[in-house]
Amino acid sequence: MEKRESAATAFAVEDAKRRCAALSDRLQRLTNTKLPPSPKTTLSRLIHSELTFLHRLSATSHSSPSPLSSNIGHLEAVVHVLQQPSITGVSRVCKPINSIYVDIVCSLNGNPVWFIVSDRNPRYISWDGGSCDKDKGLKQKVQHVVDAARQSPVTLRPSSILLFFSNGLSGNVYQKLRSEFGAVDLEMERFSYEELELEDKWTNVVLGRLFPDACVVEIEVGKDTHGMEKNIPESARIGDLVSCKKHDEHSDLNLGSSLCSFVSGMKCWCCSSDDNVVLEVGLLKQSRRGAESKLVNFDTTAMVAIVSGISNGSTEKLLARPESELRGRFKGNYDFVIAQLIFEISDSIKTKMKMSKEDKNPIHSELVRLEFQELISMCGGPNEKLRAEYFLKFLKVVPDCPSTRLMSLPTTRKLALKNKVVFGTGDYWYAPTVTANMAFVRAVSQTGMSLFVIEHRPRALTGD
Repeated sequence: MEKRESAATAFAVEDAKRRCAALSDRLQRLTNTKLPPSPKTTLSRLIHSELTFLHRLSATSHSSPSPLSSNIGHLEAVVHVLQQPSITGVSRVCKPINSIYVDIVCSLNGNPVWFIVSDRNPRYISWDGGSCDKDKGLKQKVQHVVDAARQSPVTLRPSSILLFFSNGLSGNVYQKLRSEFGAVDLEMERFSYEELELEDKWTNVVLGRLFPDACVVEIEVGKDTHGMEKNIPESARIGDLVSCKKHDEHSDLNLGSSLCSFVSGMKCWCCSSDDNVVLEVGLLKQSRRGAESKLVNFDTTAMVAIVSGISNGSTEKLLARPESELRGRFKGNYDFVIAQLIFEISDSIKTKMKMSKEDKNPIHSELVRLEFQELISMCGGPNEKLRAEYFLKFLKVVPDCPSTRLMSLPTTRKLALKNKVVFGTGDYWYAPTVTANMAFVRAVSQTGMSLFVIEHRPRALTGD
């Protein structure tokens, strides 16, 4: 009997070691856009620690067989949650906040949320706990998390808490969560395989652990925690929007293939009939809390990139110019511009920008509009000015109305007020901000706040 137990333990240890190695490989293949370096390093360290523990255990298991106590299942569940398409803006993983251990701090459809992940067997998840002081029960644990969330500073406060039970939950405990905490079901994609976004831009299908019995519930923390103030701005300056029928009227202009492609595929306000997005006297506001935002917010870097000559067919023409001419033209920005030209040839910005506009209405703030027009006036060439004038007709300008949580961050050199207004306005409307300003995004992430953004490579105005 003891030999059989020892063999079973040894097999379990080896299997856990294999899962650690596989999980580490999957983690490293994730792009920094999906999982930033700091959270990735934290998870990598935890997996390495688990593997070290298993190596020590395998060296002694032959002499003292015992049930395997491993955290690999929990780590697999955390990575599974991180790989869900709706998870963005990951700022922290497996770290305490206000003395409460939180597995993931991120955005879910634009809403700041906390994830608590459990890999326990549902038979051992009790509601009120047992006689042992250490067995506090799920009720008390959830109450502590909810209290910590509500008492957190506004910069870290989530709109809701998500409980992910990778092995499911008993009916009795599930009903208690619903009745005492107002928990509701949250549908998440359950993969039979993991489709990873890789650093080398290839897509790789890797068999991973399945979660057929997973249960996800959402507990709302409180109203207006995202900074959605009760009073919607009463007015917005709306430009002379171009009807979709007018696209062809500009085909004879030198707008550039990238801009034409971008605008033709954009969801235009003039033909939007989505009941969840309304902008008449007031501004659009989600009519159903938690729904995926129907908006996308452009910052100045994104708008410049869209109209730049680099993005619209001038790349090869510029590279054919003598180096001396280009150095005289771009001066101290020569290396910066040349790098963009070379990168545009191998990876056109159209590909990334396409992701930002799908089924979304484009907006930008008053501040961005003024800054963009000033840049175009000073640095734009004739064709870039023409593209800018044309492109602006397809966007709605919304008032500068940054969310409370962004404005609650201290204003510093890295967290400039201007950027807090621009990104905060997108945050106010639960809209991802399309940007190349990753220095600001990293600075926000370092505070622990999740921020919903879509990154693109910078493109400069060339005088085209």
